[in-house]
Amino acid sequence: MATTYPLAASTRPGFRRRIQWAPILFLALPLALYFVWIIGPMFATGYIALTNWDGISTAKFVGLSNFDWLFKNDEFWMALGNNIKWLVTFILVPTVMGLGLAMIFNSDFPGSRWFKIAFYSPLVISPAVVALIWESIYRPTDGLINSLLRGIGVAEPPGWLADRSLVLWCIIAAATWRQVGYIMILYLAGLKNLDVTLLEAATVDGANGWERFRHVIFPLLGPVTVVVVVISVIDSLRSFDMVAIMTKGGPAGSSQVLANFMYMRAFNDYRMGYAAATALVLLALMLCIVIPYLIRVARTELEY
Repeated sequence: MATTYPLAASTRPGFRRRIQWAPILFLALPLALYFVWIIGPMFATGYIALTNWDGISTAKFVGLSNFDWLFKNDEFWMALGNNIKWLVTFILVPTVMGLGLAMIFNSDFPGSRWFKIAFYSPLVISPAVVALIWESIYRPTDGLINSLLRGIGVAEPPGWLADRSLVLWCIIAAATWRQVGYIMILYLAGLKNLDVTLLEAATVDGANGWERFRHVIFPLLGPVTVVVVVISVIDSLRSFDMVAIMTKGGPAGSSQVLANFMYMRAFNDYRMGYAAATALVLLALMLCIVIPYLIRVARTELEY
């Protein structure tokens, strides 16, 4: 007489149905929170941009009037121009400096670890604290820079944050000081993963240091450079805290950026529609950079 055994749990139809539903149940709460806190507000912002809502009264649909006002506003174009200056500088200066420091610290020498920590440490400081530190450095009377300038005989040093031609670059310099260490770490990680045999082959072929960097190292660091550029673009376009703390966009809007312009329209003028329209313009600028990056990443993964 043949012996019969009960079906294993994994072969039971009901068990399989429960297993299929299990991942959905685990994802339900995170997805719900994501839609409530991210997707929902994003669509709400798109709707508010088409209204004249002031944050209190009932919103009235006004169509594209907010965008029409926005594109005719000189302060908006000044803020956009400042964001572009910030973007270009943030891509070039921290990237070049971070890559240079990574090349220096890629080889071990006495004290290299402490130098890495010193250059990376500004990144762990809050941007608000960085803004307060540099605001004190730029003070016209007792600031560090002007005190040094007076010490070497400069009778009337500039008012760094009060000069319309200097203020934006002063804030960008403070932001760059914080960003360089981050870029350095990214490039250091990329350098550690390079194929040493390629470098040895270039050396055997007679390539000097610059030729190895130009034709071997930098091309191999291409994926890291793409990540660095995308991060720099996003950080530059969403720059707000340092401007708000150091100058609030002044003097006369000369240091205004889109994020601060949006904040002032929303919580100073109570024009939520204008602020939402500015947010959509800022989002469009970011997507122009992020979407090509995501397409490139997707293509690279498919190739491999």
